[in-house]
Amino acid sequence: MHIDLPEKRYYGIGEVAKAFHVNTSLIRFWEKEFDALKPKKNAKGNRKFTPEDIKNLKLIYHLVKERGFTLDGAKIHLKEGKKETLNNFEIISKLEDVKNQLKKIKEHL
Repeated sequence: MHIDLPEKRYYGIGEVAKAFHVNTSLIRFWEKEFDALKPKKNAKGNRKFTPEDIKNLKLIYHLVKERGFTLDGAKIHLKEGKKETLNNFEIISKLEDVKNQLKKIKEHL
């Protein structure tokens, strides 16, 4: 899945939810369930996600929504083979970007 977010230091939960096409409640739920997600909270309690949090969210989204893992299965998968999972996920992300670029080129022809 291609996430279209501008380059920033922090992203609000609304921006993140909109980019992933999910509800903000799901992002808050994943924050509680997965230790990898640690957004910063300001004095009012608003969550601010860093680019590293976005990277972790992409991986969680890929495992849960695209590959169909249960939450427990995704937690175990992340703990056991995080390095291998990240490598595979990065390869898939790069291939999807190349695919999208090729589609754009095809449209311009």
